Amino acid sequence: MLSRRKALRIILPVFALALAGALHLGGPITSAAVRMPLICLAAVALVATVFVVVHHAETIAHRIGEPFGTLLLTFAVTTIEVSVIVSMMLKGDNNPSLARESVFSTVMIVCTGLVGICLTFGGWRHQYQDYKRQGTSAFLSVLIALSVLTLILPDFTLATKPGTFSTAQLIFVSALSVLLYGAFVFAQSDRHRDDFVLRVETEDASGEMASPSGRLAASITLLATGLVGVVLLAELVASEVERGLIAFSVPQVDAVIGALIASLVLMPEGVSAMRAAWNNELQRSLNVALGSACATIGLTIPAVAVASMITGRNLDLGLGQGDIVLLLLALTISVVSFSTGKTTVLTGLVHLVVFVAYLLLIVVP
Repeated sequence: MLSRRKALRIILPVFALALAGALHLGGPITSAAVRMPLICLAAVALVATVFVVVHHAETIAHRIGEPFGTLLLTFAVTTIEVSVIVSMMLKGDNNPSLARESVFSTVMIVCTGLVGICLTFGGWRHQYQDYKRQGTSAFLSVLIALSVLTLILPDFTLATKPGTFSTAQLIFVSALSVLLYGAFVFAQSDRHRDDFVLRVETEDASGEMASPSGRLAASITLLATGLVGVVLLAELVASEVERGLIAFSVPQVDAVIGALIASLVLMPEGVSAMRAAWNNELQRSLNVALGSACATIGLTIPAVAVASMITGRNLDLGLGQGDIVLLLLALTISVVSFSTGKTTVLTGLVHLVVFVAYLLLIVVP
């Protein structure tokens, strides 16, 4: 007989997907008395399902080993994140800056907020934490190249207005992003796999490595189901928040919505990364966190570029001057923080300071 915890791990992903499907297919709800309780229920189901998704992702990761388990979670989340951004970008009036804000928010949240929390918690509990410098440097080099090419370079091209690419430039940069990210994934999963694994995977006390193939298949199915439900619910919650922000005339609505989308979609990976850091598995924590940022740029920008060219809608990728400063600051401190092979609480606090500054400038631009 299933325990209550195991039953919830099966029921919650299915419930989240069913609730999201019903809300999407049921059409717009005009009554506020009905809409608000449903949105609150969606938010609660969203948060609860995130923790279940993380459990299934960690079960798979322990079963198939690193870095393949981390790559599976990253690919799944990023693929559905692309669907959310494209659907919201194409919904209603043209929204050319939403993709830029979502990608920028993902990089900032990961490099300053998520990494900062992981390093602070891990350093507080373990004083010093080790990681592989080769693998982390590879993450950062890819992240820096993709960030500058897609978010900063558009402000300095001459073929079109500042902040945009011409069609030829957009195709070229998108192709470069996909090729660079594909080369990185090959290096991480095959040719230089040891650079991303701090120690040899062993069977843990709970026996996850010895889980039968049937349990692995069930975890993969529930992971996919939960991720689809999480992101569809995230889209609903983000749309409702966007409606409220517009009603109250809040400045930088796109920046707030981009940060919200990034936060909601990153929750499964974020919780997994924080747990790994707390358990003194900093390399796996960095694989999850930095891998999500690289995948977001390497896959999301080409996907929204294709959608933009097919639909004929404009795409504004260039950041403003203040955001460029924040992005370069986040990337610079990341390079410095991961140059020694060890991290401490102080390392994490530096990242969190920049994260707080990023949040402040969203609210008070």
